[in-house]
Amino acid sequence: MKTSARLLWVLAVFYAVVTVVYTLWTHAALGHYEWVGIVTLALSGIFVAFVAFYLGSSAKPFRIHVLPEDRLDGEIADADPELGFFPPQSWWPFVLALAVGLIFLGISIGGWWFAYFSAPLFIIAIVGWVFEYYRGRYAH
Repeated sequence: MKTSARLLWVLAVFYAVVTVVYTLWTHAALGHYEWVGIVTLALSGIFVAFVAFYLGSSAKPFRIHVLPEDRLDGEIADADPELGFFPPQSWWPFVLALAVGLIFLGISIGGWWFAYFSAPLFIIAIVGWVFEYYRGRYAH
């Protein structure tokens, strides 16, 4: 936690410096301030600082039990061995991305009929991904 907090504080300072440089640069180049970029960079720095502060303040209970990533002699094997279940292979995310891409392509070119006929592929991809582990080779 302490290492993550330090990295995020460095990132927050970076965003603060970039915000100042961007503000001065756009004012010098354009003659006016580019508010969208200034607000985006400033909020990015503020939100990263929020997370860094939270991680820094919540790291206090971990002084008794130091996390493996905070120890200098920590190994990857020292962390929690159960990280979750990761599927070996699946085509459904690709099919879902294709369906969403076709739907948005139809919307963007004004071909609502194209989006309409792509919607069943979207539904098939969602159902296929949800029920992937109920049948077939990777059934539970």
